[in-house]
Amino acid sequence: MVRLFTIVAVLAVLSSGFCEEKIFMQRAGVAFSNREYRSMLTVTNGEQFGSWTWPEMCPDNFFAVGFSVRVESNQYGLDDTALNGIRLICAKDEDRSFLYTVESHTGYFGVWSQPQYCPSGVLTSFQLRVEPHQGLFGDDTTVNNIKFRCSSNPMLEAPGMDWGEYGHWSAECTNGGICGIESKMEEYQYALDDSTLNDVRFHCCAKSQQITTTPQSLECTHVRG
Repeated sequence: MVRLFTIVAVLAVLSSGFCEEKIFMQRAGVAFSNREYRSMLTVTNGEQFGSWTWPEMCPDNFFAVGFSVRVESNQYGLDDTALNGIRLICAKDEDRSFLYTVESHTGYFGVWSQPQYCPSGVLTSFQLRVEPHQGLFGDDTTVNNIKFRCSSNPMLEAPGMDWGEYGHWSAECTNGGICGIESKMEEYQYALDDSTLNDVRFHCCAKSQQITTTPQSLECTHVRG
């Protein structure tokens, strides 16, 4: 009997591993860049260096539900760049078992943070922490951090750097959510001062209108034998 209970316990432990939900995450890149969007979310405190790069969009009916950031830590007297990139994580409805990522152009310094997700709902607005231009001989870090607000109301802040101040919140996506990203990036400056990410803007898409129908009741016919 003791042996039987031991076997059952071992099988229960093994089976729990098979029941864990698997998450598949795939880079979308520019594959869905022709997706239609309703508006663009911007802020006014982005910096001046670099150029706007290419947009990357979530697939149709997918919206950003989370994000991660690429951050270079304090270099203590060397060239600091702070926030180098933002990666959106896209899901369809509330199904988070299959995800796409979009990020536009990112800088080359730092490491990617662990993803952060809305408890429910989608990302709808953002706020940037930006250090202003430090002058001819200063060290420009420009974008240091970002906050997002979820449609379910929680606010998520990235693990970025602390230089500069947060500006005003962007407008908010209504009846939909953030579905794409486009970054303003200063290219690698070699031996000169690198600032990398200077600004970002997000695409806002509307949710598709789904037509719901009331199922008709079926009458059962009894056949007498």
